[in-house]
Order: sequence, then structure tokens, then C-alpha cells
Amino acid sequence: MIPFNKPYLSGKETSYIEDAVNSGKISGNGKYTKLCQDFFEKRYEFKKCLLTTSCTDALEMCAILANIEIDDEVIIPSYTFVSTALAFVRQGAKIIFADSNSENPNIDTSKLEALITPKTKAIVPVHYAGIACDMDNIMDLAKKYNLLVIEDAAQAIDSYYTFKDGTQKALGSIGHMSAFSFHETKNIIAGEGGMLVINDEQFIKRAEIIWEKGTNRAEFFRGEINKYGWVDTGSSFLPSEIISAFLWAQLEQLDQIQNRRKELWNLYYKLLKPQENKGFKTITIPSNASNNAHMFFLVFDSLEKRTACINILKNNDVLAVFHYLSLHKSEYYKDKYQGEELVWSDYYTDRLVRLPLFYELTEKEIEKIVSLITA
Repeated sequence: MIPFNKPYLSGKETSYIEDAVNSGKISGNGKYTKLCQDFFEKRYEFKKCLLTTSCTDALEMCAILANIEIDDEVIIPSYTFVSTALAFVRQGAKIIFADSNSENPNIDTSKLEALITPKTKAIVPVHYAGIACDMDNIMDLAKKYNLLVIEDAAQAIDSYYTFKDGTQKALGSIGHMSAFSFHETKNIIAGEGGMLVINDEQFIKRAEIIWEKGTNRAEFFRGEINKYGWVDTGSSFLPSEIISAFLWAQLEQLDQIQNRRKELWNLYYKLLKPQENKGFKTITIPSNASNNAHMFFLVFDSLEKRTACINILKNNDVLAVFHYLSLHKSEYYKDKYQGEELVWSDYYTDRLVRLPLFYELTEKEIEKIVSLITA
């Protein structure tokens, strides 16, 4: 069986975990937490990084920091994982679902301004498959209407966006805040894990307090105050040193992991692009976006063709899977949704399929997968 995903291990995960355990401090915000956070801040020019137990937690921290309250409106794409919406729903927000665009599942920024009202508080672009959204347009709208931009960069580690003026920035460094995932299906993993990125200095101090259960404990341990206590809302968002130690072993191999994933992605593209007349199309990556090889997906001409492809692969011991179901049509939200039809979100819901892509996947396995799809 060729699985959809297989977690990659660098070989140092268990030794770093053992080191963390032997250090006597495994509760978090120790040696490995700081190593990971410093790495991201230096490499991608993120202003402040805080590791979290999941990307969902990082998004929930964003919602708290944004002071989202009952009846505030938050714009997100309908074609995304439930966490993108859930973090803001928990704060009482009304979710305004946006459609995807015709080229890829990212939010259609040409229709974004029409969704903004006096109640709009934030825009949450999701960089699907690590492909950058149109951040020029999103940031221009945010400035025009005084809105926060919170990047859901769960899939976007090591991916970049080039602005119209030629400036290139890492995804996650553009909005006021962003959230990353280190779930085992991502490029860089910790089993479960995530990270909050703060790019606007006004949120940094409060983010540390929320991260530490609503206390100013981080300041205390830096020697900035002589005692700490409960000063704000918050929760237990900080991961243990065991998770951070695992993540550090991955970060040491980031370039090696990325290079291999890109080799495999490029092979898929080379073999499948010429076969697009067989009922599917390949990925479209805009010229202003880089490719971090998080995912290789195809979009079929119909639900029936996608289902047939998935079944053919499964019958030949290959696991390929579809992805999100439009959130505006979910059991939880369908009775609340009052907007127009989101044609492209539903289009990807019915037609997109993700192919196996992981470090140990071989070229021969990719050739087998391609031959089954194009037979």
C-alpha cells in the first residue's frame, strides 16, 4: 500500500526528546521552545513567534488578540478546515464566507470588498497547499477599511509571496498575525503542534500573557518583574518541551526535507501536466507565489470522475483523498448561512483530489500512481 502520508523522521527526534527529559524541564518554554522560535524569527523575519499545541490554538489566540466579540464579522474562505472558522466562532463572531477563485482554492480577492461591512473586524486568508493568496489586494483592503489580517498559514511553511513592488516576503510574515501547523501531515512536523506569529508589535506583550494562561509568567522568568499573577484571559496554549524537541530535529533538516518534496512534486507535474486532456487539470501556481511542495492535487472534470480515480487507486493499493467540504454547507453552519452560492468552493469540494506526497515516496511509486490515473 502506498499511503497518502508517511511522517518523516530525521533520526534525532528521540535523542533530543531524551535530552529534554534529562534536563529536568519538560513543561515548555525551555531550551527547545526557544531554539525553534528563534529559528523561525531569524529565517523568515517573523517579529515574534510562540509555539502552540496546535494551529487551532494559534488561531484561537489570534481571535482573542483581535478582540473578536459577539456579532463581529470575520471573512474566511468556505473552502478550508473547520479550525479557521471555529477559532472565531468561539469568540461569538459571525463568519462571512468567501468563495475560492477559478485558478486555485484560495480566496477570490476580486469579490472580497463586497463582503466588507461596518461590522467586519478581520480577513483570514488561507494559503491553500502553501500557495500564496493575493496579498497585495488583501492588505490594500485591510488598510482601506482598518481591518486586521490573520494569515492561516497552516500549510504554508517555507513559502513566499512577491508583492507588486518586487518585495518578497515569507507567508505568515505579511498579516498582523498568522498561524502555522506542525501536524504530522505537514512538511515539518511535531505530531501535533502549531505556532502563533505576531508581526504587529502592539500584540506581542498580550500574546505572551494569553499563551501563559492569562499570567505575566513569561516576564517573570525573564526577570522583568518580581512576581507574576493573573492579568488577562488565556489558556494552556504552550506545548511541552517534548513537542519542541521533536520539532527542532525537523527544523535542522528543513532544507533537505523541502528539496526532496520539491523533487517529488516536480516529477508529478512533469508526468501529469501533458495528460490534462484525460479528465483533470493540474495545479495553477500564480507567478507571484512560490511552491513549498506541501501538496500535489488534481482537479477533475466532475465528481464522478474524481470518485472513479480514487477507487481505481485504492483498488491498486494507493491511497488518494479528497479534501474540504464547503463550510457554509456544513451541518453546523448551513442553517446560519444567508449568502449567495459559493460556486468555486463547491467546485473544489466535488472535484479536488490529493495524491500521496511524503519524503520517502519513490520515483517508481509516483510513476505507478500516474499510470493508474492516466490509463
